[in-house]
Parts: sequence; C-alpha cells; structure tokens
Amino acid sequence: MAIATKQPDSGDDEGGDDGIFAEINITPLTDVFLVMVVIFMVSALAQVEKVTKEQKADQAQEEAEKKSGLKLNLPDGKAQELDTTKESLIIEIPLQGQVVVGGKSMDDATLEKFLGLAYQRDKKTQVVIKADKGVSHGRVVNVMERAKANGLTQLAIGTASGG
Repeated sequence: MAIATKQPDSGDDEGGDDGIFAEINITPLTDVFLVMVVIFMVSALAQVEKVTKEQKADQAQEEAEKKSGLKLNLPDGKAQELDTTKESLIIEIPLQGQVVVGGKSMDDATLEKFLGLAYQRDKKTQVVIKADKGVSHGRVVNVMERAKANGLTQLAIGTASGG
C-alpha cells in the first residue's frame, strides 16, 4: 500500500488544496486474490476427482452385491492382484445362511460336488473366498479345507480395498 502526497506547486495555485490525498494501489492485492482463486479451483478439482473415483468403486461393489443378492462386510487388507489369466471361483460366505457360489446358495454336499467339477474343468482354478467380517474362523477354514480336499490349492481371501 502506498500513500502519495501532493507537492505544492510554484505559486499559481488557486484552490489552496495543499493537503495530503491517499491513493491505494490495489494491483498487488488483486494479483494475490487471483492466485488464491486459482489454487482453490485446482484443489477443489482434485478433491472432486478423488470423490468421483471413490463413488465409482462403491457403485461397482454395490452392483456386484445386487447381482449376488448378498451384502458382505469384508475385512480390510492389503490386496494383491490375482492372475487374471487363470479361471477364478468366487465363494461368498455371508454372516448367516448358506455358502453362495455364482449367486446360488449351496449346502455342504452341493458345494463339495461343485468344487470337484471345478477341479475337473481346470486344475489351476483359483478359489477366492469372500467372507463377512463376522463369520467365524472355523466356517472359513472349513470351506478352505473342502477346496483343498477337492484338489483346488490356489486359495485367496477377498478383502476390502485400502487396508
């Protein structure tokens, strides 16, 4: 901010306005405000993109839940990508009810047959077990043991991302 003073002229002044007048230079202030606006716009855009990605991930998970009819509360964990070239068999274990494979509920005997058929189709089938957080450890181990008994030894535990 600068203050300018009026210098008295050499004698020919009629009005006698020899006082001080203030002049504020707002150019630097405007520059600062414009820089701040740009910074806020960029940070808001980055935040919107982050929220949009999270919403897309949530929508994809909700669509998968709608297809299977189950809502699983998966535990958090650091995910490791599966080999997408191999066939995968996804087994879902809800908190209550029967084990679900491909959207169909199965009792223990049907699950045994299904696992055997999966092994006959492809011996390197990956078994992904998605169990709700509240499911007892014994129930998950039971499903894993059934898969191993039928020759399916490549097992993975499904987790929620971000752990």
